[in-house]
This record gives sequence, structure tokens and C-alpha cells, in this order.
Amino acid sequence: MTDLNPPPITLDQFLKQSGIVESGGHAKILIQGGEVLLNGVVEIRRGKKLVPGDVVELFGERLVVGEG
Repeated sequence: MTDLNPPPITLDQFLKQSGIVESGGHAKILIQGGEVLLNGVVEIRRGKKLVPGDVVELFGERLVVGEG
């Protein structure tokens, strides 16, 4: 049985779990430095909760939350 309501994931956790950054600390630096786009807008809150369908962009890579 699949979970229809997965627990929310934060932006820094998502970047780490996706493998685009090596650590939570690296994610924090990039997020707070304005390097990460969430749905086309710079997002500087590393604890921002993501929902399925959100689009995260970093280093020219585009990742969709909930796909993969």
C-alpha cells in the first residue's frame, strides 16, 4: 500500500536526498546564498517545506518533488 500523504520534506533535506549536494551544511550555504530556485523564485529558507510538484533548480539541474 502506498502512502497518499507522504511526510513533508524541507528544501535542505530534499537537496541532500536527491544527491545534488554532499551535505546539509553545503545545502544551507547554497540556499542562504540565493543559489536555489523554488518554482522559479529564489528561496533562502532552508526549512521551507516542499510539496509534490514543487520544482527545485540548482546548478542548472531541475528536480521535481515527488518524481523519481
